[in-house]
Amino acid sequence: MSGDAAYITNISAFLPNPPVANDDMERILGQVGERPSRARRMVLRSNQIRQRHYAIDPETLEPNYTNAEMTAIAVRQLADSHFNLAEIDCLACGTSIADQLMPSHAAMVHGELALPAMEIAATSGVCASGMAALKYAYMGVLAKQFKHAVATGSDLSSRMMNAGNFNGEYEARAAALESNPEIAFEKDFLRWMLSDGAGAMLVESKPRSEGLSLKINWLDILSYAGEMEACMYAGAEKNADGRLNGWQSFSPEARTENSIMAVKQDVKLLNEHIIHYTVEKPLQALQQKHALSAEDVDWFVPHYSSGFFRDKVLAGLQAIDLNIPQERWFTNLTHKGNTGAASMYIMLADLLNSGLLQPGQNILCYIPESGRFSTAFLYLTVV
Repeated sequence: MSGDAAYITNISAFLPNPPVANDDMERILGQVGERPSRARRMVLRSNQIRQRHYAIDPETLEPNYTNAEMTAIAVRQLADSHFNLAEIDCLACGTSIADQLMPSHAAMVHGELALPAMEIAATSGVCASGMAALKYAYMGVLAKQFKHAVATGSDLSSRMMNAGNFNGEYEARAAALESNPEIAFEKDFLRWMLSDGAGAMLVESKPRSEGLSLKINWLDILSYAGEMEACMYAGAEKNADGRLNGWQSFSPEARTENSIMAVKQDVKLLNEHIIHYTVEKPLQALQQKHALSAEDVDWFVPHYSSGFFRDKVLAGLQAIDLNIPQERWFTNLTHKGNTGAASMYIMLADLLNSGLLQPGQNILCYIPESGRFSTAFLYLTVV
């Protein structure tokens, strides 16, 4: 028998170490080759991010958190006078790249927490993986399978962006092409786009007795992989026909010389299709499905990866007659960075604690993912 509703009753966020300013990024991530990146300033000017966090000690330059450790810290922060972590009966964890291929990310987070037996689920993907974890928790509470479900979103991008991961390719390119020994732009520009963080949400069948909760009205996740080729990928090389050749097809030497494990993005494909496939097309379907209008949205919380896309998102909304004025938008991209699967958790934690929310207000959250063009929309009511 289905339950009546599910509520996000608490949200936490964890950002490792002090914030890193733009001019300190290359010192902490490391310089690839003999000269600083020529792409860095251009990318930062476009994405408008001024600071972010890395799970790297700023003094020793050694990693000081794993993805699982960051996520466990975010979960622990949910504990308060109203909730004991031992009550968790479901842990659903989403991330783009876990610390290891196996065991699952959820199992490793559960292990870090050292909590009693519970159901766990790990959701993969890119940015939308955090929303897939939330949907698992949400549906479980609705179905009365769980009383206290925790969903998490996290990403630790700095490990992949570290200069050491690109030295093999740099040396191979330098030997083959002395005039242009830089790593490819589709790899280099992401080094200045992504950062680290984790968030957690507690989902229950009733709102908190004190303070604000967020009722989940609906959460829809749509994939357009049946129509589109991969755009953002790691552990693979993209062939001329658009198909991916996975990391297991390469020798260890080829993986190193071509930075196969690095995160890459087809920038041309992204710019041409991201708004159509993650704003216009899905929202047209959801407008009909949920009778959604701009007047129904008090706060729009968009996870765009770069300030470059802000006006493009607005144009996409206007094109489908869902014109939500930018004064009703909430984002923390400039000072919290693009934390991938954790971004919506971190934004909603900030919004919930901002003092801006009032009971009865509605929040529309937008979480695109360029992996193979998926998008998630979450519609909440403040109670």
